[in-house]
Amino acid sequence: MKIAVTAQGTDPDSAVDPRLGRAQGFVLYDTDTGQFESADNTQNLQASQGAGIQTAQNLARLGAKAVITGHCGPKAFRLLQSAGIAVFTGASGTVREAIEAYLSGRLKAATAPDVEAHW
Repeated sequence: MKIAVTAQGTDPDSAVDPRLGRAQGFVLYDTDTGQFESADNTQNLQASQGAGIQTAQNLARLGAKAVITGHCGPKAFRLLQSAGIAVFTGASGTVREAIEAYLSGRLKAATAPDVEAHW
């Protein structure tokens, strides 16, 4: 299973980006292989609107089944849910620490967005 973590860099020791739609990028972790890869999100950094929606669509195309982030707005949350991607908010620290928190069960799946649109 692929887990995507919003990241301010391209490796597991990068800081978690607190934003989903306007995250600098993602570090993806494959729980089956233990491998990491990165995905760029710069096309959405300066988007005037729709950054969360476009980011959610990209995560679905990348095959993510879960996303770990600091915060998630309502449009992205709805799209991620409809794509079958679980959302985990409240993450901080490094990507590696966020993945460890997820794997150990310390992160709980969000049941609703935690910020308003255009946060």
